[in-house]
Amino acid sequence: MKKKPELLAPAGDFEKLKIAIEYGADAVYAGVSHFSLRCHSGKEFDYETFKKAVDFAHSKGVKVYATVNSFPFENQLPIVEEHIKRLKEIGVDALIVSTLGVIMKAREIAPEIDIHLSTQANALNSWDYKAYRDLGVSRIIAARETSLKDLIKIKEKVPDVEIEVFVHGAMCFAYSGRCLLSAVQFGRNPNKGSCANDCRYPYVLYAENPETGTLFKLEEYPEDGTYIMNAKDLCLIKHIPEIIDAGVIDSVKIEGRTKAPYYVAVVTKAYRDAIDEYVNTGKCECDKYYQEILTTKNRGLTDAYLVKRPYERHDTQNLETSLTYGNWQVAGIVNEDEETFMCKYKIFPGDILEILYPKNAKISPCENEIGKVFQKDGKWYLKLNKIITKSGKELEAVHSGNLNPIKLPCKLPYLTFLRKEVEFGPNGK
Repeated sequence: MKKKPELLAPAGDFEKLKIAIEYGADAVYAGVSHFSLRCHSGKEFDYETFKKAVDFAHSKGVKVYATVNSFPFENQLPIVEEHIKRLKEIGVDALIVSTLGVIMKAREIAPEIDIHLSTQANALNSWDYKAYRDLGVSRIIAARETSLKDLIKIKEKVPDVEIEVFVHGAMCFAYSGRCLLSAVQFGRNPNKGSCANDCRYPYVLYAENPETGTLFKLEEYPEDGTYIMNAKDLCLIKHIPEIIDAGVIDSVKIEGRTKAPYYVAVVTKAYRDAIDEYVNTGKCECDKYYQEILTTKNRGLTDAYLVKRPYERHDTQNLETSLTYGNWQVAGIVNEDEETFMCKYKIFPGDILEILYPKNAKISPCENEIGKVFQKDGKWYLKLNKIITKSGKELEAVHSGNLNPIKLPCKLPYLTFLRKEVEFGPNGK
């Protein structure tokens, strides 16, 4: 039996946490805004809601890792200390930490909570792993620049430290995320969780002659574009067999606490299915799962550096656009009553919507005056004959601005997504 790695998914808010769990995550990571490198995503959690989220996850047998991975200044240390105490009371399963000082303070305040070293710490070799292990770190999130070959060697020398790797999500132009571009342009410090994604913008380059003050504009070939720092998104779904066969990876991680709920559902389920299929059968229809991932918005996909060295890569940048749109649009998401859904796009009578449902959920066919649920070519679909609100009002169409729950012809699982194929223009319209 092959060693099955933990699947770790992002939880930017309570809804995304539930989605990650229902679509197959073994563990999730989240933060309470303070000292998290996605502080804007964490605003949906305060201490009270985070406690409820942790309790919910634990009731499902899922672990929660709290992000405390920013780089605090001296005047913030008392707040960090209080923050760690609150997370201890909440009962998180691990703290994700970047700095030596926070590691030592966390060990002092909450010795019973595991410490996971953030990728921001740039641990690249067995010396680093041994040093952090000796400081009480139980898991290291590998630097994005580390190769799988190196991780195999590191695990041989430091077998008592767990290794976690990113397998999917946004890539940073800077070395392991150490960037100050947003701080220079907007006063938003990326290393304190306020990255403005400045590397995604198109830039115009100039060359100046300091002796004359003459400024020359550097023109590029039109097909090359001007997105000179825009990295493609990481996608290692096709390399899941290699990662599992290596036998040294304890956790595979999906980036994306600021991404949409649909992204969390699709990507989590794709990796869940790929891992389970390969562990159970020794085979993986990885291209099928790759095609599913392409239904999400992305910046182009690359397998980055885990299986190849950086200098061997020439396809990790998207020079044409900051975002690529898939040809699927989320049309709705099923409510907790499982009898209605909320519209997220635009739906008309007669529309046929594909059903994307949680990992272990069951769907049954049905048909009545409202519509029908049916299966075709191994996939489930919903056809709406009528659009009727929960209060009984019939509509000619429904758009995302309408906050009335819309009736389903029969029950569908909570957090099921309804999607329709559309043609996006260059700007996603």
